[in-house]
Order: sequence, then structure tokens, then C-alpha cells
Amino acid sequence: MKLFHKWRVVGAAGVLACAFISTSMADPVKDQLAPTGKLRAAINLGNSVLAQTGADGQPKGITPDLARELGKRLGVPVELITYDAAGKVFDAAVTGAWDIGFVAIEPVRAAVIEFTAPYVIIEGTYMVPKDSPLKVIADVDKPGTRIAVGLKSAYDLYLTRTIKNATILRAQTGGGKAMIDMFVNDKLEVAAGVRQPLEAYAKDHPEVRVMDGHFMEIQQAMGTPKGRTEGAKYLRAFVEEMKASGFVADAIKRSGQQATVAPPAK
Repeated sequence: MKLFHKWRVVGAAGVLACAFISTSMADPVKDQLAPTGKLRAAINLGNSVLAQTGADGQPKGITPDLARELGKRLGVPVELITYDAAGKVFDAAVTGAWDIGFVAIEPVRAAVIEFTAPYVIIEGTYMVPKDSPLKVIADVDKPGTRIAVGLKSAYDLYLTRTIKNATILRAQTGGGKAMIDMFVNDKLEVAAGVRQPLEAYAKDHPEVRVMDGHFMEIQQAMGTPKGRTEGAKYLRAFVEEMKASGFVADAIKRSGQQATVAPPAK
């Protein structure tokens, strides 16, 4: 009996120690992800696959859902800060305007943002006039071809690195919609963007078509400004749990969008 009582006392002390460690570890996470006492989440409304404006005027979709779930886990209120383009989300990272953001992984951005693994993967592809001689993805990178992109979007950054012969023209504001407007109004040869919004536009505009295939896979991830090491570590585990639990797949389905849930991080 004495041995049994001794074991129970040690066990209880171990439980108390674990609870203390857990609480202690949670503090730096909150300090880094919610330094103002609330979780400020940057939401890019320029990518309709990830976020949309609801009938009540509030953001809805997978990224607002993830932000609210994270706030619930941290026990803090959530403030959704909306932007009309991913480039603006990125620019705001260095000003301390937000604590977590939802943007695609890109080397240029990784110098400023601590990324998780991706939670969804979407395609970057091309839209062209219906009678365009450009038939496949490889046809686009030729002299005389002008490509409309959204300024500092993931596909702008990628094409800036990879296009050798075509000319890239950047819509300064408004994200994907502004890019399509530039393509139409300036009678450009190509519009580059996320497949789903391009296909939605083409469905109502038979004078254009969206190419099969893609020039890149856009890896959408969560991130926090560089230097928030404990916060970034927590975010990485959070994203993996959200994928594994089915939360990401359910959020995509609720929003009526189509995207591929990213595989588990290696």
C-alpha cells in the first residue's frame, strides 16, 4: 500500500508538472500570434477560392473558417482584416498590420513570412481569346505575347522567375478581377491566374477559353511575420491537424469552391 500511495503522489505531481509546462508553453504562442490580445487575420478576397464576401458583408470561406478556429483554440477574439490582392497582404506583413495570413508559398515571401506547409493546392493557368493560336501552356512564352497578372500575386512572382520571352503586364490593384479587366480592356494575348475564377469568367464569356493543364501548382499556406518562432511552430501543427481531421475539406465544401486538400507535410 505504501508503494501504491507513493506512486499516486508521484503521478499527481507529474500531472501537475505537465499542466504547468503546457500552460507555460501556451503563453509565448499567444504573445506571438495575438500580441494585441486578439488574433488579427489577413484575408485575401482577391482569391475567391479561399475567401468570399457573404450576404451579410462579412468574409466567408476556408480562410475565415481557419482563422476563427485558430482563435477558438487560442482563446482570443478574431479580427478579420480584408485585402483585395495577395500582394497587399504581403506588403502589410512588414508593417505589423496582421498576425496570421493566408498566402501562397513563394521564395520572395519566405524572407518576410514564416510559412506552414500548404493546406490546399490550386492551379495557376492561362486564359486566352477563343480563336487564339496559343493552344497549350508551352505556347505562351513567346516574343510578342503579353500576359496579364495581378501585381505580386503568387503567379506573378512565379512567372517573373520563369518567363523568358513573353512580356508580363501587372494590374496594380484589385487582384484577379483587375487582371481580367486588363486582359479584356487592353486586348492582351493571355491572362494568367487561378483556374477557378478564370473558368467562372469563361463560362459567361464564350469569346475566351481557359487552357488545359497548368503552369504552376499554387501552394496556399498559413503564415505569420518572420521571427515569431513559437507562433509559427504552433501554426504548422494546427494546419496538419486541420487537414487530417477533415476540417479543410469540409470548409471547401461549405464554401462551394473546388480545391485539392494538400497532403500531409513531410
